[in-house]
Amino acid sequence: MKPLLQAMKERRLYLDGGMGSMLQAAGLPEGLLPDVWGMENPQAVQGVHRAYLEVGCRLITTNTFGTSAPKLAPYGATPAQVMTAAVANVRAAMDQAGVTDGYVCADIGPSGKLLRPYGDLDFEAAVGLFAETVRAAAQAGADCILIETMSDLYEMKAAVLAAKENCDLPILASLIFDETGKLLTGGSPRAAVALLEGLGVDVFGLNCGLGPKEMAPVFQALWEDTSTPLLLQPNAGLPRSEGGKAVYDVSPADYARQMRPLAPMATLLGGCCGTTPDHLRALIQATQDIPLPEIPQRDTLLISSYCQAVALDGRDPVIIGERINPTGKKKLQTALREGDMGYVLGEVFQQEEAGAHILDVNVGLPGLDEPAVLTQTVEAIQEVTGLPLQLDTSNPAAMEAALRRYNGKPLVNSVNGKEESLETILPLVKKYGGGLVCLTLDDEGIPADAQGRLAIAEKIVRRAEAMGIPRRELLVDGLTMPVSAGGDNAKVTLETLRRAKEELGVKTALGVSNVSFGLPKREQLNQSFFTMALEQGLDGAIINPKSEAMMGAYRAYRALAGLDDQCQAYMEAFQGETASSPAPVSQAHTLGLRQSVCKGLKEGAAAQAKVLAESGQAVLDIINGELVPALDEVGKGFEKGTLFLPQLLMSAEAAKAAFQVLKEYLPAGENSGAPQILLATVKGDIHDIGKNIVKVLLESYRFRVLDLGKDVAPEAIVEAARTKKIPLVGLSALMTTTAPAMAETIRQLRAADLPCKVVVGGAVITQDYADTIGADCYAADAMESVHYAQQILGT
Repeated sequence: MKPLLQAMKERRLYLDGGMGSMLQAAGLPEGLLPDVWGMENPQAVQGVHRAYLEVGCRLITTNTFGTSAPKLAPYGATPAQVMTAAVANVRAAMDQAGVTDGYVCADIGPSGKLLRPYGDLDFEAAVGLFAETVRAAAQAGADCILIETMSDLYEMKAAVLAAKENCDLPILASLIFDETGKLLTGGSPRAAVALLEGLGVDVFGLNCGLGPKEMAPVFQALWEDTSTPLLLQPNAGLPRSEGGKAVYDVSPADYARQMRPLAPMATLLGGCCGTTPDHLRALIQATQDIPLPEIPQRDTLLISSYCQAVALDGRDPVIIGERINPTGKKKLQTALREGDMGYVLGEVFQQEEAGAHILDVNVGLPGLDEPAVLTQTVEAIQEVTGLPLQLDTSNPAAMEAALRRYNGKPLVNSVNGKEESLETILPLVKKYGGGLVCLTLDDEGIPADAQGRLAIAEKIVRRAEAMGIPRRELLVDGLTMPVSAGGDNAKVTLETLRRAKEELGVKTALGVSNVSFGLPKREQLNQSFFTMALEQGLDGAIINPKSEAMMGAYRAYRALAGLDDQCQAYMEAFQGETASSPAPVSQAHTLGLRQSVCKGLKEGAAAQAKVLAESGQAVLDIINGELVPALDEVGKGFEKGTLFLPQLLMSAEAAKAAFQVLKEYLPAGENSGAPQILLATVKGDIHDIGKNIVKVLLESYRFRVLDLGKDVAPEAIVEAARTKKIPLVGLSALMTTTAPAMAETIRQLRAADLPCKVVVGGAVITQDYADTIGADCYAADAMESVHYAQQILGT
């Protein structure tokens, strides 16, 4: 049989469809983990696999969506045991169906946890969890790893690294977006493309959450940016409840009809929740005559954070803020040595507000533990901004440490023509992904002419491509030398920049301000040189974005070059501004309580709360006048889509930190008698991301929360609601197989004649489903849960 990646190039292969609903029909008891039940009931699982094989599916997914050590521990099973049985079930089904050209996809689902700093799962712990499952899959004889239903790019990165580090199987990766085109943690389709292509997965795409029609815009967005084959596995529409079970209304014929327009963009097609062998039969019949897509090789370099991507397209330049670099900055040096992140974050806010698209981060100081400090600084910055970062260090250990923990795909600054640099940095970029700044110097130093620098650039490009790093990922830095040291220095740099674009077809970057070193009126020289470099095609300008002269030159260039539609950005930047009244910028160490909460600064919020309390202000006035308005402001931004879940959570944590300080100044027992809200993830479901998010937000608004945890039986919820006199119960479910447990819990609450209200949410829950199971409220996101609690219990 041909290797999977080769077979994919020759014919369209089809993934299978839903597993959970099929197993329920085959006898899976409510609330039992399908993975364990499948191990104990192999004939039932093999029957599902065989049904998909018989209609033409050839990529068959193991019944291991929940196979990880923490999820299996209550059942006394291990990932190796479950995965071995699951792979054997697929092989047996292939034998029974007489299929010799099928492939076993080892299925890996999400951990059910949010990663730090937004949750309690450490990144390396997540890698370790996934690694155990990957090793089990490889040892069991799977043909590829399928990482699916991921709603957080950071968790996806942990899973992909686990796969890369623990097997040599092809990696398929699939994400779940909502109807707004965002991941749970705010990631955009373009940010997903940046990360997954940077990590080098073999195929990626979408599954779950939405039907084909609803999924189409996001899938189209992936196609427009990707140079990697795509997969597509929608649900059979959105679920509703019928007889206590989730039912999907898109018929096989409609499913095939809605999928056909998307098929020309997909290399692999299949189905997710609610799809059956009949759906896949109809899909195959409707699309098997459509040729495989020709995968385009895009030329755009994408740099990303957890939520957004910046595109360097060779045409429209971007600003890389240079201020987080201790060279010549005594205050920053002191802050880094003392671990004062407040000062560092102040530079972040100022540069972001000034218009930077990417932030350079350099912490290189003698005597500093650079690997630790660079990683800590990057993580602190990523807690408060969605701007992508440029990791700037000459220390390979620091580079790898920061690359590994970085949430997204960064710029890497830098590699040069020295053998040591090439042999050290290129493998790191290949493994972790990143745009790469290429310095035109080698063991002989910096060539005096453009031809010499271009030769070094060409060498770096050849070596990068030989390692599998595409040319589009490279930015050649022609090196800016002071004109005070040589009259032709600026000319040589500009010629190198121009020829690198024309002759090598790469992007370019420059640190601009060095050109004026040693001369008076430096800003005038910098501004003029910057404009000249932009005219020669500079793509990434490493400058001080707080310089009005430099940003003015940038905005003027974009307007004059036809890159600013109707000069809108130019007018927005300067409208109403005078030379004597520059736009204010934020200083992290001088922010008030409300601003600190809005920015998600826990230490700053706590410090400001103490200042206000000790000034004599009434604690309730501080809470109602500062904390709650700040949370409301952030919540409104989240609902409008201008802020994302990580920012919402960090603001909530900042508010909680402030309230912990203020509690010391409250009268004894204040708020202790407030009614509690009960939260639980329903029986059989061990995914508690949604519940935990709701808990954090409710507590930040000073609601008292009784958290029963995950996999909670209906009887336990009813008993707690009765004994604690709970007025509001919140229930969460992620999996189709556990949605009926939510209906049963509500049934028992009603049968017990308890007066509590019930709010429900989760990936598989919709308004219609909530209505049919008798819930009082459906919350599409965490903020809606807060609003409902305020409505029921007061603010």
